[in-house]
Amino acid sequence: MAVITLSNIKKAFGNRDLFEDTSFFVNERERVSLIGANGTGKTTLLRIICGEESADSGTVNMEPGVTVGYLPQEVDLPEIAEMFLAVMGVTPELLACASELADLEVKIKHAAGDEAHKLGSHYAEVSHKFDSLHGFDYQISAKAILLGLGFDESDLSKPVRALSGGQKTRAALARLLLLSPDLLLLDEPTNHLDLDALVWLEAWLKRYAGTMVVISHDREFLDAVTAVTLHIDNAKLVRYGGNYSTFEDMRAEQMLLQQSAMAKQADKIAHLQKFIDRFKAKASKAKQAQSRVKALERLTRIAPAHVADGHFDLEIEAPERSPDLLLRADEMSFAYGEKTLFQNVSLTLRAGARIALLGP
Repeated sequence: MAVITLSNIKKAFGNRDLFEDTSFFVNERERVSLIGANGTGKTTLLRIICGEESADSGTVNMEPGVTVGYLPQEVDLPEIAEMFLAVMGVTPELLACASELADLEVKIKHAAGDEAHKLGSHYAEVSHKFDSLHGFDYQISAKAILLGLGFDESDLSKPVRALSGGQKTRAALARLLLLSPDLLLLDEPTNHLDLDALVWLEAWLKRYAGTMVVISHDREFLDAVTAVTLHIDNAKLVRYGGNYSTFEDMRAEQMLLQQSAMAKQADKIAHLQKFIDRFKAKASKAKQAQSRVKALERLTRIAPAHVADGHFDLEIEAPERSPDLLLRADEMSFAYGEKTLFQNVSLTLRAGARIALLGP
């Protein structure tokens, strides 16, 4: 069953057509990668699907009752006292209850005697209401998701305004994963993830029971979490069964077949043209020459196969010689203000080394 069906979609910016009579569908529980060269309209298409942007013409049909979660590249989280509550705020009622609990916890810490007892009784009432809204379930899940996406325990009590742009994007992603909608639309979800968080997200998405359309430049991520590929090519969408690596193999084979067919057609055209040029002035062959002229006119020309979008060749020449010891650092330290990033680090870099630099 198709969760989304787009029919004859047209979208243009100025004189440039992004999509021209484009149609495609995404079935229930499919994991789809949306790929294409930069500027071909991948983000625009996601925005059209979720209703944040309109197509110039055509229709977007979605199954009734389907819940949609959209992660844009730049997010705007609401201003909430704590980042943890921003992620957990599944409903306004739950969010209000969570905020009240947080306020009461602070007041109880600083209260004494009768005031603390009254606050404690009120806390019990609010806590019971919070539990009836499944708040503690959300709290446990939200914490697990936030830690999985690379936040520290100390980050959970930060105000949203104190978060960096990358942290806000990760917090918005955490909120979507907590909500677990029927349809996830993710625009570059791996941009601000370190390696551990990326591995965690891959595992979560493999367990996710809904439908997903994702844009990413990370081919290994796409290979791990998708099984269908939608390729934007010449203002059209072409659907391929398989992940990104499968798509590349199929596309390469398709281009070879197209190039071969074009070469055969070029031979046929040359043969027809040669006959026409030779016999068009001969009365005895004029009728045959004219039929070949008409055959040429009716022929649908096969376009040349494009290599890959943005393909280029790059060669970096090896140096004629290099010393064995390229770099040595002794007791190196670095800090931003009061925050020390590293201290007393010593290392050597030798010729021919292949080193991965990892860390959150």
